[in-house]
Amino acid sequence: MIKKGDCSILSYPMLIVLLVFIASCAPVISKQVREQVKPDTTFTAVLNDPEHYQGQMIVLSGVIVDAKNTKEGTLLQVLQRPAGFRGQPKAVDKTEGRFLVLDSRYLDVYVYAQGREVTVAGEVLGKRTLPLDTTEYTYPLIRVKELYLWPVIEKNYYAPYPYYYYNNYWWWQSDLLFMHQHRSRKCKK
Repeated sequence: MIKKGDCSILSYPMLIVLLVFIASCAPVISKQVREQVKPDTTFTAVLNDPEHYQGQMIVLSGVIVDAKNTKEGTLLQVLQRPAGFRGQPKAVDKTEGRFLVLDSRYLDVYVYAQGREVTVAGEVLGKRTLPLDTTEYTYPLIRVKELYLWPVIEKNYYAPYPYYYYNNYWWWQSDLLFMHQHRSRKCKK
């Protein structure tokens, strides 16, 4: 039987779990920076006229296409993707274009490598035209205020339960071997 005072003790772990869950759902870009972003500043608008939005804050997410260290800092070329609730790029084949991210810090290009997902908050500096394959592409240039590199989550796929479970254990394989040897002896007699 639970006493009246025992219920409060049981609720503390639940409260801690709830607080951890709520904290894990928070956006990765700070509230102070998100408050500086104007709601009407969209990536499409910045892509079409980067100089008009020069000096404004924007939050974008995407996948790194290229990373280079330059005299200015690290320059990331990012393929834009729509963001989810926390700011993580959605795993969709939808994009509105590419943009450049300039971080004054030295970022290791093996960590900030092609295919990694990022969420960037920064100031629009204008545009920069660079070669893209056999053409010239005009990128919006963003100076980093906050940069979040999403962790890589490996997905392991396993065979169905009975096959995977039994075929990878020594005792199952040794039983099969024993049965095979035992049958062979009977056949020889």
